[in-house]
Amino acid sequence: MNYLWAFMILTGIIYGAFHGTLPQITTAALDSAKEAVTLCITMMGVMSFWVGLMRIAEKAGIIEGLSRRMRPVLHFLFPDLPQEHPANEYIATNMIANVFGLGWAATPAGLKAMEALQERNLELCGQKGTSRKRGPDIATDEMCTFLIVNISSLQLIPVNIIAYRSQYGSVNPAAVVGPGLIATICSTAAAIIFCKLKKRC
Repeated sequence: MNYLWAFMILTGIIYGAFHGTLPQITTAALDSAKEAVTLCITMMGVMSFWVGLMRIAEKAGIIEGLSRRMRPVLHFLFPDLPQEHPANEYIATNMIANVFGLGWAATPAGLKAMEALQERNLELCGQKGTSRKRGPDIATDEMCTFLIVNISSLQLIPVNIIAYRSQYGSVNPAAVVGPGLIATICSTAAAIIFCKLKKRC
């Protein structure tokens, strides 16, 4: 990626030099840098607000309660994962954060979930007489399912997009909620169907 970006930047500069548009390129670069800082400040406020709400919900036991209610869903998605395994709570937290469009809050839980799933993978690989065909350095079905469902990211409230639209002067920033919900329902359904079909193969 570094080489790709370097190539694109150099190409733009050389093109501007040959066509006499270097002043416009310089102005655009400075304006973009200023706009990037403004956008970061806006997103920092949105992130702090929603991540703070997630922490309050966690301390109040709301996340734990929702995790328990999600056990049937988790068992459907990860039938080989024991219900009392620590990965379930991390997966549930990640999914809840994604549903509310909190990608920043979902990332730590997602990493913890992958660590817990890898620990289970190592335990199963270390058992004598196991019939597992996968090794400790190969992702398990649970890891693949979690990653695919996480990427499909069902969202009720796309906070990021709403914040971006608000930053750039949209008349109705929340107008994307309906289309976003439909799109993510379709992507999540496709992800689940794909995982289930691949597991049967």
